Amino acid sequence: MYRTILLAYDGSQHGREALDQGAELTSLCQARVYLLAVVAHELGVALAEAAAPSDLPEREYQEVRRVLTAGAEELRRVGLSVETRLCTGNPAEEIGRMAREIGADLVVVGHREQSALARWWGGSVGASLLAHAPCSVLVAVSGKAPAR
Repeated sequence: MYRTILLAYDGSQHGREALDQGAELTSLCQARVYLLAVVAHELGVALAEAAAPSDLPEREYQEVRRVLTAGAEELRRVGLSVETRLCTGNPAEEIGRMAREIGADLVVVGHREQSALARWWGGSVGASLLAHAPCSVLVAVSGKAPAR
């Protein structure tokens, strides 16, 4: 069914759900798996960096690299062979670009509940990904009810 699966991972609880569901699908389909993390540079951070440079972008990059390495180790512990990729840019665009590059049959992302204002302001990676993905997209949702 799926021969190549791309898992987008950010280390969050929602990303972990995508990692878990993606790992299970990878095992069931005996697919190749790629784990992708994206360093998303926000406009505000870029403007602040231009005004007063700091090591914030490098620290952010190193933290995302650490999260990516931890996710790959978790996949390897369950017996999967995984290739990792780290990109910088708009998450939906980078996920779509990587899916095309590796010939993915499926992209797996986590779902994060957002308010209407947050969706309007920053958008939804899952929804934006539909415009960029060259393949099927699974939005992994936790079976646990969110705390209110």
